[in-house]
Amino acid sequence: MANIKWDKLSLDELKDIQKEAAKAIASFEARKRKEALAAVEAKAAEMGFSLSELTSKSKTKGAKSAPKYAHPENPAKTWTGKGRQPNWVKDALAKGTALDDLLIAK
Repeated sequence: MANIKWDKLSLDELKDIQKEAAKAIASFEARKRKEALAAVEAKAAEMGFSLSELTSKSKTKGAKSAPKYAHPENPAKTWTGKGRQPNWVKDALAKGTALDDLLIAK
């Protein structure tokens, strides 16, 4: 690398050097990212997969839980028993109903 006399450069020259260095770094990182992606795709193909198959999210992740409790008068209102209690559960509990009384019969 050339010996640059940094203290002899003007502010504009230093800022130009800074911009060019930032561009060079971004270009280098993009090339390396592209090379890494190509290598990973080649390895996946070698093992009989596509990269999208390996990186796609599982279909079971985020699946909803089955309802565990139902409103006694309106069975369309249900609750899994996870997260915050719906208002109808809170109201029933306030009236003295046991949570087990709201269980969906199996």
